[in-house]
Amino acid sequence: MPVTSPSEEYRRGDLLSKVPQVTLMFWVIKICATTVGETGGDALSMTEQLGYAVSSLIFLGFFCIALAAQVVSKRYHPFVYWVVVVTTTTVGTTMSDYLDRTLGLGYVKSSIMLFCGVMVILLVWRRVTGAIEFENITTKSNEVFYWVTILVSNTLGTALGDFVATTTGLGFDRGALVFGGLLALVATAHFFTNVPKSVVFWAAYVLTRPLGATLGDALTKPHANGGLELGRIVSSLAIAAVMIVLIIVTFRRSEYSSSSSERGRA
Repeated sequence: MPVTSPSEEYRRGDLLSKVPQVTLMFWVIKICATTVGETGGDALSMTEQLGYAVSSLIFLGFFCIALAAQVVSKRYHPFVYWVVVVTTTTVGTTMSDYLDRTLGLGYVKSSIMLFCGVMVILLVWRRVTGAIEFENITTKSNEVFYWVTILVSNTLGTALGDFVATTTGLGFDRGALVFGGLLALVATAHFFTNVPKSVVFWAAYVLTRPLGATLGDALTKPHANGGLELGRIVSSLAIAAVMIVLIIVTFRRSEYSSSSSERGRA
């Protein structure tokens, strides 16, 4: 997975990038976000029995509000950014379940459809802007493509996670190992090949979603289905608390690194 130095500043012209630096901690927080998205989405649609369609509309509303706050901001705000990511994972969870179960598309058809959707978005992004970004998000067009890609990729990841864990019979724990292994291959490609960084990043971004989905299901599904049968709401709150701590620690380290660099230049 692509990892860059925390001390680097991401600028294009006089504009600050509105996304975080891609470090190891970025991926740890991303996996937490995808896991809480899975447990949180299931909590509303299943535990509270609101259904997939209604839950999707509710989460889509939260996504629009969070995205508006992200778009109008002039610089990167860690909590705003990660709230948007979490809302994309909750929308992705309920939307995927709606496509798979309510509409009856099944995991294979929905996965293929969503994969094609991600590819089309990336191709249009490249055609319109000339490059697919993941670090220097400084223009409105790049920001729109960035978040649309994330929203569709997180929906795709949910379908992939459910397909591997249930249809193939691997279960949630072994399904998580499969996606962990695929992420290890992506990381290897990043460090030892010349595969473009943008390709590696978006491949890792897609794969962290089913990893989080299988981990979330492993925590909350009944024992009969191979899960630990922990409460969805409690699990969501616990993972969210861990995520908040990691965001604070990462932000403080970044601020300290930046201030040290400025003192060194002075």
